[in-house]
Amino acid sequence: MVEPFIGPEALAAGRLTRGQLRWRYSSAQPRVYLPKDTARTLSVNTVAAWLWTGRRAIIAGRAAAALHGAKWVDADTPVELIVKHGRRRPGIVMRDERISPEEICSIGDLRVTTPLRTALDLARFLPRDTAVAHLDALCAATGVEAGEVLELATRYPGLRGIRSARTALDLMDAGAQSPRETWLRLVLIDGGYPQPRTQIRVTDGFNEAFIDMGYDEPKIGLDYDGFHHAANRPQYVYDIGRGELIEREGWLDIHVVAEHSRAFILHRVKEAFARRGYSPIST
Repeated sequence: MVEPFIGPEALAAGRLTRGQLRWRYSSAQPRVYLPKDTARTLSVNTVAAWLWTGRRAIIAGRAAAALHGAKWVDADTPVELIVKHGRRRPGIVMRDERISPEEICSIGDLRVTTPLRTALDLARFLPRDTAVAHLDALCAATGVEAGEVLELATRYPGLRGIRSARTALDLMDAGAQSPRETWLRLVLIDGGYPQPRTQIRVTDGFNEAFIDMGYDEPKIGLDYDGFHHAANRPQYVYDIGRGELIEREGWLDIHVVAEHSRAFILHRVKEAFARRGYSPIST
């Protein structure tokens, strides 16, 4: 048994003795067990939480997004469940929510909110920046569109969190390739700049490169450089040629790293617009 299982069921079926259960397995949730050396991944935690509800719950939120293929969902993320009259448990968020059968799909043995319903719940319940990062990843994995999600919301007049959902969904962009790219995009928007276009293709007809985000008319781009850009030698060498191509094609490419503050980023963007002869954009 390499996945979570219900201990009393295994005992009743004769698959284990009480001694084996006690010595070889540990409790993941009440009545739910795992082999003692099993890594507590999000997938493992999700199945354990579902079993704890007696297989009644619908997997929702970030755990559902991960099951649909969305990236960047941490292993210790709380498992969100739609279930009636659930008891509180650490690491589990339970909601007694209205949900239509059309908003539920099956992934293996699990009942999971569809991508559209998952997007709606992410947008409703998470803080804006966190919601947008997870929506970007879900959109990239499934192709969900904001209009379809908001149309789904019309089934539920007076739906809790709908104002927050509209805000987050309006900012969703499948072009973000990391949560930090989402963060950088929101820094620009909050700084008074229009929503930038993402994954901008730059080519000289033979070679091509992609800028994380930017503005086409002034040819101002921004790239978020994670740690691997400096630590990985092949990546470092590639970045040299990439930068030269982007410069030859007339782009000002602003590189952002983790140490850069919001104020410093916006100052550099303002300077770039000034160099291009554009007045700074403000709200």
